[in-house]
Amino acid sequence: MALIPDPAALAAVEALVGHRFSDPGLVALALMHSSAATGRVNSNERLEFLGDSVLAFTVCTHLYAERPDLLEGELTKVKSNIVSGRVCAELAREAGLESMMTFDKGVRGPQGIPESILAGGFEAVIGALYVDAGIEKVRAFVLPRLRGRIEAALRLGHQQNFKQVLQQCMAQLSMGMPQYVVLDEKGPDHAKCFEICVQGGDRRFPGAWAASKKQAEQLAALAALRELGIAVEAGDGEVQIVWPGTRAE
Repeated sequence: MALIPDPAALAAVEALVGHRFSDPGLVALALMHSSAATGRVNSNERLEFLGDSVLAFTVCTHLYAERPDLLEGELTKVKSNIVSGRVCAELAREAGLESMMTFDKGVRGPQGIPESILAGGFEAVIGALYVDAGIEKVRAFVLPRLRGRIEAALRLGHQQNFKQVLQQCMAQLSMGMPQYVVLDEKGPDHAKCFEICVQGGDRRFPGAWAASKKQAEQLAALAALRELGIAVEAGDGEVQIVWPGTRAE
């Protein structure tokens, strides 16, 4: 049986994405976290799966068209910085998506709703919009919200060596040398992706995925710097290092 969306939530999502849904049940499904669903098939997981791929396609086609000067590795680096759970969670918060979603109260932790749930909700909304309206509506919704972050990632280029910065900072914090741990790898031998995290002292930091171990290590170092409060993002999404005596070059 199709889900019926809350009228206020439906209106809020339609205003957010700039589209009136012909199938409002898609909105209800996109906002339904598995913790509150009657069976996982009635949750937003399938739309999240679709939305993740649609988001990646949208960003990749935009980069391919707008930056013919970039090589494959450079395109992959920018895409990895943009198509991430962290960015999707940030966009969900900016859109106020938490107040529209349905989830069990038990999922709320000391720091609020987990980032993964917010990111999944945002991707599910993208999936619902794609099913109901097609890729052009998705582009119109997504790209204006990502433009500043894409431009910041392009400016970042290869200039920031986050591994070097992290090594300097961990030494000053008496955390020892950072260790890079491979958590997972996926894909065929000719096109593998790697998930790597940083371990320092008794702390293990969030992992990061990329199409090469070298790039995954850089993104893992950036994740550790964010966790330590050393790397912060300006309003336009540009990464800034706020630690005396360090240089990322």
